[in-house]
Amino acid sequence: MSRMTILTEAELRKIVTLDLDAVACVENAFRALATLPVAMPPILRLDIPEHRGEVDVKTAYVPGIDGFAIKISPGFFDNPKLGLPSVNGMMVLLSAKTGLIEALLLDNGYLTDIRTAAAGAVAAKHLSRVDSKVAAIFGAGVQAGLQLEALRLVRPIEEARIWARDVAKAEATATRLRESLGIMVRAEPDAAKAAAEADIIVTTTPSTEPLIKAGFVSAGQHITAMGSDAEHKNEIAPAILRLADLYVADSAKQTRRLGELHHAIEAGVMAADADVTELGQIIAGKSTDDARPATSPSPTSPAPACRTPRSPRSRATAPGRPMPEPFSKADSWPERDPEK
Repeated sequence: MSRMTILTEAELRKIVTLDLDAVACVENAFRALATLPVAMPPILRLDIPEHRGEVDVKTAYVPGIDGFAIKISPGFFDNPKLGLPSVNGMMVLLSAKTGLIEALLLDNGYLTDIRTAAAGAVAAKHLSRVDSKVAAIFGAGVQAGLQLEALRLVRPIEEARIWARDVAKAEATATRLRESLGIMVRAEPDAAKAAAEADIIVTTTPSTEPLIKAGFVSAGQHITAMGSDAEHKNEIAPAILRLADLYVADSAKQTRRLGELHHAIEAGVMAADADVTELGQIIAGKSTDDARPATSPSPTSPAPACRTPRSPRSRATAPGRPMPEPFSKADSWPERDPEK
C-alpha cells in the first residue's frame, strides 16, 4: 500500500494563499478546459431541504497531470444560526496512473474559498475594464471579502460597497475589509445604490431570487455572479443577459443546466441552443469576438460574467461551480455564510 499524506486546514493555509500564483493556477485550469480533452462529469448534488443543506461532489481529470482530486463540498446555509460555518468539506487526491489515494486534504472548504476567489479575479482580468476602480460586492460572508481581495490583485480597486440582507453584517464586513485592505469600503443598504456606477459587481450569495435588477446596471459595468450553482439559485435578473454585450460561461454545458443562463433560457430571454462563449476560450485566444476588456463604458462580468454595453446593452459572463461563468456576471461556489 502506498503512503498517504494527510494535510489539515491549518497546514494548507500555510501552503496555499490567495495571490497571483493562485490566480495563474485557476487561469491555467480554464485554459485547459478549452484546449484539452478534459474529463469533467456533471456535479453530483444531494439536497437536504429540511436543513437548508446541499452536498456537492465534483471532480475532473486533465490529461498530462499525474493526479486528480474528488471534492466533497457540503453547504448548510442555516449553520451560522448555530455558530457554525455554512460551508466545509474535504478533497481526496488520487493517482491518475494507478487510482491509489495519495493525499487527504482536510481543508474545511478553504481551498474552495481560494479557488472561487481566484476564479473571480481571472474573470475580471480578462473581461472588466483595465481602469476599474469601484467594486460592489453583494453578500457579506467569507467569499465577499475574498472576492474583493482577489479583485485587487488584477484591478486598481480603490473603493468598494458591501450590500447584504443583514445590514449589521454588511457594516461589520465593510469595517473589517476597510482595516485589512486599507481602501474605502462601506456598507450600502440599498441594492440599486450599491450597484450604481460600480465598475465591477460581484454577487456571492445563495439567493433564489434576483438581487441585481435590469434597472440597476449601466454601460461599462462588469458583473461576476458566483452564487448561482444550482437550478433554484438566481442572483441576476434574466433580462440582464439580454442587455449584456457579452455573456461568458465557465462551462456552457453546465450553465445551461443550472446558474444564471439556465434562468435566462427558462424566461425565454436566451435560446437553449444559443452560442455561449466560455472563459477558457477567451484565455486561450480562441474567441476574439468582443472579448477584450472594454476601455469605454460597457458592462462585463467574469464567471458567470456579463458586461453592459456602451448603449443600454451589456456584457455578461457567468460561472458554474466547477469554474466561474463569465457574463460580466459570474456564478460561483458555495460560501461559508448564507450571504457569502
